[in-house]
Amino acid sequence: MLKNYINGKWKDSYEKQAIKANNPATQKVIAEIPFGEKNVKDVNEAVNCAYNAYLEWRDVPVMKRVQVLYRLKSLMEENLDILAETITNECGKTKSESYGELQRAIENIEVACGTPMLIQGDFIEDIASGIDEMMIRQPLGVTACITPFNFPSMIVFWFLPYAIATGNAMVIKPSEKVPLTMIKIFELIDQLDLPDGLVSLVHGGKHSVDALIEHPLVKAISFVGSTPVAKYIYSKGTQNGKRVQAQGGAKNPVVLMPDCDVEMTSKIVADSVYGCAGQRCLAASVIITVDDNKRKLKDSLYDIVKSRKTGYGWNDEIDMGPVITNESKKRIEELIQVGINEGGKAILDGRNTKIMGFESGNFINPTIIEDVNLKKEIINTEIFGPVMSLISMKTLDDAIDFINNSNYGNMACVFTESGSNARKFRNKVYAGNIGVNIGVAAPMAQFPFSGWKDSFFGDLHGQGKHAIEFFTQTKVVIERWPNTWSRKF
Repeated sequence: MLKNYINGKWKDSYEKQAIKANNPATQKVIAEIPFGEKNVKDVNEAVNCAYNAYLEWRDVPVMKRVQVLYRLKSLMEENLDILAETITNECGKTKSESYGELQRAIENIEVACGTPMLIQGDFIEDIASGIDEMMIRQPLGVTACITPFNFPSMIVFWFLPYAIATGNAMVIKPSEKVPLTMIKIFELIDQLDLPDGLVSLVHGGKHSVDALIEHPLVKAISFVGSTPVAKYIYSKGTQNGKRVQAQGGAKNPVVLMPDCDVEMTSKIVADSVYGCAGQRCLAASVIITVDDNKRKLKDSLYDIVKSRKTGYGWNDEIDMGPVITNESKKRIEELIQVGINEGGKAILDGRNTKIMGFESGNFINPTIIEDVNLKKEIINTEIFGPVMSLISMKTLDDAIDFINNSNYGNMACVFTESGSNARKFRNKVYAGNIGVNIGVAAPMAQFPFSGWKDSFFGDLHGQGKHAIEFFTQTKVVIERWPNTWSRKF
């Protein structure tokens, strides 16, 4: 059974019940995770140790704090191959996707190394005669991070490097479906010169989450996952007086205008829909052709998508790996049938896929459903799998209205050669991440990973300066010294 990492040591959980995590390509058991009510004791111990470490760490100068991030960056680069293979074996990603995810994680470490600049406050001398005023940023205390299965390494780094660079402690609870990548990363963290307990790893499920939400020493919670869970964590966390940033689900539309480059657009859109087997919060899901370009785009997309090869992700020739669990596979296949029952036509049906040598794997081939009813379930449900809904509309304004009526607002993209259409789209669409001739509008680490409506709950997002602001609280100081008293008031 996997151990927790608490107070700078690997430690057995108080919980002796376990659930299993499987390699999604083979169904081989790769880990047993402590999972039950006694996980609460693990969390409480980790938080208490984190608080003691925070009391020491908050007084360390910021220039010294970021030195550990430089070391962590080097360690991750030195261990890139083993980390990438671990991601593929527990999450199902292709080799290139695993390496790409790790690169995004490292970029966040690099940005957080600039915290000495990013954390600077404001100072005004002589706001009144002999009186100065300043605003400074100070850490919150103990923070918590609850991560999903689909990016086992990257998502925690939207938060962790910024939290510790600004003087906080953090307790991390990874998804029980993909625990091994975080174990490998904590083996690297163990080599850093950090106070014991400053960064902890605890396993579990809802009991662990609730314990973090309810613990009085936890001041802030960062979460990425489904919308129902994001709503729950935001509601319960704020009721308990905590800062919360909770990224939820998505149903990302991509609009293809008549003037787009058909061949290049089709390649980019296919990568957007089927990358990571559609299991990413920025995966394109609804593809909207505008005006009279449906036929040529449909034929181009069909040819490109049909040629994509599904299989075990660590093989170099593979374009798409399995979905995470057998339960996920069944759910996705059921939703494909729902789309057909609702009047859609599956011009590519990826169900019942079997891969030679990996017959037990959770594989679904790329699927395209066209002519879906806009008011039906398939067009409004986050599928989180390799399924494209292909629809057509008469005008760009129609497409924008459709997008803005969605409950989600994570990403929306447009492909066009018209500057005026692109400008209208980026200004009028209600979504936090906008792409223009981009298939996956994933912000670089310097920018916040935005999200609107039911795709995000909170005010400050992960990454960049938003993360710096989230993990600090402002203090305003107004001061006057005795040798200024003689000045004329």
